[in-house]
Amino acid sequence: QVQLVESGGGLVQAGGSLRLTCAASGRPFGSNAMAWFRQDLGKEREFVATISWIGSSTNYADSVKGRFTISRDFNKNTLYLQMNSLKPEDTAVYYCALGPMVATTAETYRYWGQGTQVTVSS
Repeated sequence: QVQLVESGGGLVQAGGSLRLTCAASGRPFGSNAMAWFRQDLGKEREFVATISWIGSSTNYADSVKGRFTISRDFNKNTLYLQMNSLKPEDTAVYYCALGPMVATTAETYRYWGQGTQVTVSS
């Protein structure tokens, strides 16, 4: 049974930083990529960043490039998202996801965490 558990969300002022963590228990064969998505109230789930499990190939949404960094610890089965220079528009529930390949579409990912709230005040 695969379980993804996010942590690290909270309330921060604009310009501040947060680091999200996603602990994965179990990694099914063929799960070669992890990603972060986010969803604000009344909006569709939005791609944030993705990373390949082996090789560390990354891809970012334009809105977070240069501010967010995705990384993973292969030995700990843990995914991270370092978020710097946060803006009010970054406010959302952030979800980690596990899937077969690096992709920017939510449908590609088969396993999802429960989400962690990030709120950025102006």
